[in-house]
Amino acid sequence: MKLFTLPILLFTIAIFAQNTKKYDTFFEKGNGNQAASYPETIAYYKLLATDFTTIKMVEMGLTDSGEPLHMIIYNPEKEFDFEKIQKNKAVLFINNGIHAGEPDGIDATMQLYRDLAIGKIKSLKNTVLVCIPVYNIGGALNRNSTTRANQDGPEIYGFRGNARNYDLNRDLMKSDTRNTKSFVEIFQKINADVFIDNHVSNGADYQYKLTYIMTQHNKLGSVLGDFMNAEMMPALVKDLQNKKIETTPYVDSFRDTPDKGFGQFVDSPRYTTGYTSLFNTIGFVVETHMLKKYAERVKVTYEYMKTTLDFTDANYQKIKALRVQNLQQYQPKKTYTLQWALDSTKATTFSFLGYEAGYKKSEATAGNRLYYDRSKPYKKDVPYIKEFKSVKEVVIPSAYVVPRGYWNIIDLLKNNGITYKQFQNDTIIEVESYKMASFKTVPNAYEGHYLHYNTAVNSTLIKMAFAKGDYLIPTQQKGVKYLVEAFEPEGVDSFFNWNFFDPILQQKEHYSNYIFEDTAAQLLKDNPALKAELETKKQTDTEFAKSPEAQLEWIYKHSVYYEKAHLQYPVYRVL
Repeated sequence: MKLFTLPILLFTIAIFAQNTKKYDTFFEKGNGNQAASYPETIAYYKLLATDFTTIKMVEMGLTDSGEPLHMIIYNPEKEFDFEKIQKNKAVLFINNGIHAGEPDGIDATMQLYRDLAIGKIKSLKNTVLVCIPVYNIGGALNRNSTTRANQDGPEIYGFRGNARNYDLNRDLMKSDTRNTKSFVEIFQKINADVFIDNHVSNGADYQYKLTYIMTQHNKLGSVLGDFMNAEMMPALVKDLQNKKIETTPYVDSFRDTPDKGFGQFVDSPRYTTGYTSLFNTIGFVVETHMLKKYAERVKVTYEYMKTTLDFTDANYQKIKALRVQNLQQYQPKKTYTLQWALDSTKATTFSFLGYEAGYKKSEATAGNRLYYDRSKPYKKDVPYIKEFKSVKEVVIPSAYVVPRGYWNIIDLLKNNGITYKQFQNDTIIEVESYKMASFKTVPNAYEGHYLHYNTAVNSTLIKMAFAKGDYLIPTQQKGVKYLVEAFEPEGVDSFFNWNFFDPILQQKEHYSNYIFEDTAAQLLKDNPALKAELETKKQTDTEFAKSPEAQLEWIYKHSVYYEKAHLQYPVYRVL
């Protein structure tokens, strides 16, 4: 009997191996240093979706390349309606190829879906897996072997910029690209509980193959952030260590080399995880090390995703409950932090695996150059700061009001799942109004904009007349953090700082000096208090006292002739 069954068993194993060989990825068929192209990636997912009913491939919105984004869903229960899925399962969302020259996640995720489909790894009980196979399609189609000058493999890869040369990982808040609008559509549709964005790092040399960024936990919110920081991240690190994979937080060094210390990266809403955190989603960025072999990088990316998937599946109920609780922290009349800074009073140490570094004479330039000596690895405690402190806060209003002329803003709100209503009649209400007090602007173009920063406002309470059709946007909704980040000008990635409201910075009406001289003289005669204020300014400001032009401008700006729209922020806060 045993002699009879053994050949059958061997034959069965051989047939299974032959069948599964059909699902080898382009990477697996190659030499370990070759990444799948965009057409090869899409063709592979079409094969899986055709052969396995647990996988569904959905064509979503367009990208700047003219090609649509795809959403790949794995659910062993073959349910693909996300309204039903979110009632009793968690959703883990993976994004690949946002920088198409960093394709590790593209190849690793194909293997992960395949292994789930054929039963090579344990099936999910409580989690649905969703991925964008290639996000930056335009960059992925722009293949070359040279633009990632510091990266060891693969042989051919895509380009960082998309079809219009945007860095998509700076576009989440401003949404200049079709890619981002389509990404947001997917994210809002699936309501992801956990998010992973796969990358390859630049920067220092060290022993790790894998580094990571967890979305800044103070910024995420204490309920969900504390869980991610104290429970989830340590569990992920421990599981990876059990797989013989050492990890470190992303190395954002204080000085030239990591041994001088580094701090947690704070991901503002322009970045994917900064954006997803606005909707109470736990987010991670995988940053494999550029100087490690491609095959090694693909493997550790796979294992990070698998580890996160296992943790999410085991803790799905807690994660979903904490997301709901976390939202409750962001209610009208509560404070919200717009700007964060590393808290140096809470510095700790981190046991870091690095290489000794030094400087030597450059063979290419007239100066000295930094180098790392891989023959001298070290393990030493280095300074590390993970905690951030609030440096600028605002009180959350009960609503914002946006005049109906700002249709471009409303289109963005729609895309982000924001609910609102329009005034049915002309209405007068009391609001807090902002006047732009000061700001700076970068001297060079940055991602299609001349970004503002160090923005400050003056505020007043006024009775304001709004027209029928103007938009009232309540903050008691899932997207409250998105609304505050977008509409508060002092926020790092506010719509103001991204130039959405630049027309208010330009004066539209002016005056001729020789004509306005008579008007100004009459204004001062009719208003002694204004004249006294002018005299005081001349006595306290030497330069002003020497400039008749500046004095006339001052009188104009303190008169009824000065246009109200200049520097008037057009979004209003209902308190």
